[in-house]
Amino acid sequence: MSTRRDLTSYVGRAEDEARVRRLLGEARLVTLTGPGGVGKTRLAGRVASSVTRAFPGGVVVAGLAGLRDGTMVTRTLADCLGLHDTAGRTARDTLLAHLRDQRVLVLLDNCEHLVADCAELADDLLGACPDLGILATSRCSLGVAGERIVPIAPLAVPPEHTRTVDDAIAYDAVRLFADRAAEVLASFRLTEDDVAAVVRLCRQLEGLPLAVELAAARIRALSPGQIADRMGNSLALLTTGSRSRPERHRSLRATIEWSHALCTDVERAAWECCSVFAGAFDLAAAEEVCAVPGLDGFAVLDAVDGLVDKSVLLRVEGATGVRYRMLEALREFGQERLAVTGTAEAVARRHRDHHARLLEEADAEWFGPRREDWFARLSEQHADVRAALSWSLRDPGEAVVALRMASGVIEYWIARGAASEIREWLDRALAVAADDAPGRATAQARAALCAALHADLDGAGQRLKLAEASSDDEAMPAICHARAFVALLAVEPHALENAAEAVRIFGERKAVRRQLHPMFIQAVATAFRGDLAGARRLLTEMLRLCESAGDEWYRSMALFGLGTVEICFGGDLDVGEEAMRDALRIDLRGPDVLSAAYRVDGLAWAAAKRGDWPGAASLFGTAATLWDRCGAEPDIAVSLAHRELLAATRDALGAVRFEAAFAAGRRRNPHDILAPAVPAGPEEPAGDAVLPPLTRRESEIARLVATGLSNREIAVRLVIAQRTAETHLQHILNKLDFANRTQIAIWVTEQLVTRTGPGSGSR
Repeated sequence: MSTRRDLTSYVGRAEDEARVRRLLGEARLVTLTGPGGVGKTRLAGRVASSVTRAFPGGVVVAGLAGLRDGTMVTRTLADCLGLHDTAGRTARDTLLAHLRDQRVLVLLDNCEHLVADCAELADDLLGACPDLGILATSRCSLGVAGERIVPIAPLAVPPEHTRTVDDAIAYDAVRLFADRAAEVLASFRLTEDDVAAVVRLCRQLEGLPLAVELAAARIRALSPGQIADRMGNSLALLTTGSRSRPERHRSLRATIEWSHALCTDVERAAWECCSVFAGAFDLAAAEEVCAVPGLDGFAVLDAVDGLVDKSVLLRVEGATGVRYRMLEALREFGQERLAVTGTAEAVARRHRDHHARLLEEADAEWFGPRREDWFARLSEQHADVRAALSWSLRDPGEAVVALRMASGVIEYWIARGAASEIREWLDRALAVAADDAPGRATAQARAALCAALHADLDGAGQRLKLAEASSDDEAMPAICHARAFVALLAVEPHALENAAEAVRIFGERKAVRRQLHPMFIQAVATAFRGDLAGARRLLTEMLRLCESAGDEWYRSMALFGLGTVEICFGGDLDVGEEAMRDALRIDLRGPDVLSAAYRVDGLAWAAAKRGDWPGAASLFGTAATLWDRCGAEPDIAVSLAHRELLAATRDALGAVRFEAAFAAGRRRNPHDILAPAVPAGPEEPAGDAVLPPLTRRESEIARLVATGLSNREIAVRLVIAQRTAETHLQHILNKLDFANRTQIAIWVTEQLVTRTGPGSGSR
């Protein structure tokens, strides 16, 4: 579900909102049920935005409509919280550990097609997290103990004999039609001449909001009377042919079929093809998926524009540009049409091929200045990447493509904190693909690498044996890379030799990006053997390669490596500490909380090595907050240095002093490690006071909005997930009844002037 402010007016539901809010105070699981198109999602969003005071930990929104695989329900919620996969724990365990002590509201939106998985997750969350609440939307209840079910009825419709504007507009269905019609045709006003037709239409549609909105979208071409006449004919035909369908479903079905029939041929074809998308999509994706005779690039653009005009597609602003989204009821209709025409498989294949090419392009350009652009683009299309992978696992021939898709840009999944998810996709593809499938051994090696990232050394070893059993020379550097990483983590011999071999072969193949992590391993292993000068040379070369390519992510890794060998292996503490700081500067410019946790932990090692025990304890505290925010465990991620130096710091300070410094560090923003707070200038509102009616966190975000920061920049500044920042912004807009960020900025400035300027308190 989007956390954007509603772009259209919100009609009715005041009583429903009040009832749901009351139930959330009495029960821990409330489920809104009702047919598609009745407005469950929008109502849930309104309620969630209005109960933030009752849930100081925030509201977490997990939209599930785009999921096709129930095993991804937990992972989707973890993504919304910015949690990373962790070693030795399932995604469910990580999620429960993170939420256990928080007063949070979880919104699970569109559960009906994954109801068993959602019910299982809800039951686990309620059992393990005593202060957590869940608001769900579904066409059926979840069936979990303690669930309170709220059936959402269509909007109220007026009596048949209603003839005056004042009498008609008092009913929500009529008001919704009038509002939407005015948005389509600015000159539209409900008059006495149109009242009877609008009343008849709303009664025909039984007040179902989506049906009313689709009908209103026709006002530019038809009068209310013409719309009602045509709608009545469509209903009569559908009722005759489908008496087994519930009445409200017939109303919605008739509206959708009528909207479909009134589209042009190319619009109908585009509607049906675009129904294959699991999430929002851009025009380029639509052009590839709609590649059928009569639908070239310009025709697709015209068709998409027409579908937006008819409210079949919703236009949304994405991080990478304009995107389009189809409501679930309309998507289901499009899927049915594809099945009837026998074209579903061909469209799904084009959808898969588009996303396979997308991953190939990302893989080719990942190393360099476009990495952040590609991360944003793949993140926006993550639901469809998953859908494409799922479709490709249907038979061995298609699984070859799944192997290629999953084996490519592994860094994307790691940056998302989803190494276990990509390992699962690799394992599933390997289970389906033929034994002689191209790329099989490389996929096994990549799966071993992902297992090692979670310290699952047994699982990594098993996958390595399968990869080594192959005679595929193409996979050899990937195998050496995985061997080296497993050996390094297990403190076993031959990490250095395998890493060096991987670096050599990747170098011969001009695969510079593939060289870099093995080079990092080679450097650390070299330092471990006492060759500090050799480690420095390797890391200097790694830095040179990164700087030549303009790549910051691997540069941060190289700097962390340099910091590690200088701090932990008897090198220059000043050099090591500065390298850690430089790496942290890079990480804090982006959303990679996990890498930032490594770097802050490294700075704590440096402070401990200097004997700055209070500073070390404080830095360990700041790192602990970062480890917690991404759900990772430092005892596994950086086990040896972390354990030894944390224990030394605790021993040096004693329990009481250590805990005080550690707690102070936990409260510190990691940005302050690099740039101590300075008095705010005229460009940045000062102070940290609460700005009623906002909470402390919302006040903080409102002040950052006033400085001109984007949602992404706010998330980076506060070290929170971007979705969390967007949700807070939605709450601010709703509380202040504002429509945009500019209004927030003006309001913040006025509040601060009132509090601190001349004549304070006189307003």
